[in-house]
Amino acid sequence: MAKTYDLSHLSFLIVDDNHHMLSIIKTLLRGFGAKTIHDATDAIQAFEVFRASMIDIIILDYYMDSFDGIEFTRMVRTADDSSNKFVPIIMVTAFTERARVEKARDVGITELLVKPVSAMGLYRRIIEVIEHPRPFVKSGSYFGPCRRRQNDAVYEGPERRKDRQDRQEQAGAA
Repeated sequence: MAKTYDLSHLSFLIVDDNHHMLSIIKTLLRGFGAKTIHDATDAIQAFEVFRASMIDIIILDYYMDSFDGIEFTRMVRTADDSSNKFVPIIMVTAFTERARVEKARDVGITELLVKPVSAMGLYRRIIEVIEHPRPFVKSGSYFGPCRRRQNDAVYEGPERRKDRQDRQEQAGAA
């Protein structure tokens, strides 16, 4: 069983153009003990709320009219007027095709939650961002949480993490 947390001190922002889904997620968050829950039905409104409020975790839908969750995440991660580029973002989606999941990952979401949303699924994602905050990476075309989920100790390919390679070279020189 998952460890229980007091979420009453955290501030959430839910972004979804479906009022029914907004209501479901709000109800779940309240059931987890959350007290400060902001919501928005489009990305522009959400970004205004985000800039004006101290938000600890964002939960947003992938597909929305006008700006979608991808564009909103890009604004949060890269806009000059973003109030917290490091905020954890949990994206909720019914689209699970590999290309869409990779697109969400590559724009800087922290966690992905597949619909239909369950209380346990949402709670696990929230606990994941609390217990295992991922370091942020900045490269030429990416800013966001490290996209690698594990460090494979036996991987020896060209995409091997640089710091591991440097440690091996230093150990060999000693």
